[in-house]
Amino acid sequence: MSAADRLTASATAVARAQALARSRRLLGRIFFIVQCAVGAALAWTVATGLLHHQRPFFAPVTAIVALGMSFGQRLRRAVEVMAGVAVGVLVGDTFVHVFGTGTWQIVVVVIVAMSLAALLGAGPVLTMQAGIQSVIVTTLLPGPGQAFTRWLDAVVGGCVALLLTLFAPASSVRRPRQQAAALLREVSDVLGQTARAVTSGDADLARDTLTRARDSEQLLDQLRDIAAEGIAVVRLSPLRRRHLPGVQAIADLVEPLDRAVRNLRVLVRRTRTAAWRHEPVPPAYVGLVQSLSDATADMARELEARRPPTNVRAALARIGADSARTDPDAGLSGEVIRAQVRSMVVDLLMLTGLSYEDAREQVPDARTSGPDHETG
Repeated sequence: MSAADRLTASATAVARAQALARSRRLLGRIFFIVQCAVGAALAWTVATGLLHHQRPFFAPVTAIVALGMSFGQRLRRAVEVMAGVAVGVLVGDTFVHVFGTGTWQIVVVVIVAMSLAALLGAGPVLTMQAGIQSVIVTTLLPGPGQAFTRWLDAVVGGCVALLLTLFAPASSVRRPRQQAAALLREVSDVLGQTARAVTSGDADLARDTLTRARDSEQLLDQLRDIAAEGIAVVRLSPLRRRHLPGVQAIADLVEPLDRAVRNLRVLVRRTRTAAWRHEPVPPAYVGLVQSLSDATADMARELEARRPPTNVRAALARIGADSARTDPDAGLSGEVIRAQVRSMVVDLLMLTGLSYEDAREQVPDARTSGPDHETG
């Protein structure tokens, strides 16, 4: 294959990967998009059908703005958005009704609306929202008989958003488990790539693996957000409250997963050092890394199957026992790698339901003399 053909094939592969990522992103957000559309339509219907407002522009707008908040913030911030928008609309309506519209009215309206929103405890974004809505109201004159009705439309939109949030939350209670499984799959892949880098002594592969290990922090941050959102869903939505124990169990995994990811980065960083300095690492230590990769992949599959990863506990305990055997010929990098495997075993055992003390008991002290490291 020529260089041009390889370049074309690479570009095609990148384009396909990007298209697939965009498709997955759309699928992940489709329920939220539909929820916003339904909320906007419901808010418009209530304002026109029940309140008989002719052009209730702010009802669907406020509904969409409030629904755009993440679930963990949505109930509190939907009220804040509703208040901020309502304040802006009410102030704007008042000035238009009394003083008409014009340049100086916009100045006064924005100052008053944003000041009132700040006094009500709104943050910078919501204070700005009050200012924006007041400008819209000031520049868009109401029709006959519509004075002081647009703030009520904003209240209607916020109430519709609150109801949809409670009874049809966009966030799935399965997302925390799926995200935890995705993070464990990434940890498994990084460990497997690390084992290959150590075996081959490939410094470039070790460097790329370290970059990938650092990027895994993004998955962990997403897990934190999704877990918090999942807890909010099951606690506040009457239809999802029965899922609280399962979602809470996944949320409890965040702390040991955080430690496992940090220990993973240390392990991979030392692998890069060993490759750069051409330090030999005992094959047994490489085997520990590969075995840990396999066990982590099994944990991801258990979570995907909606089962607690207790079946992996025995495999992790074997790795912990094997990691107690030191090699007197191992250098500093090899011992650091072994120590980080031991630390990760403790972290992952906690994911199977063990306490820190019980997990630590599964990782015995070294059986031969040699440098060792703290495993907690």
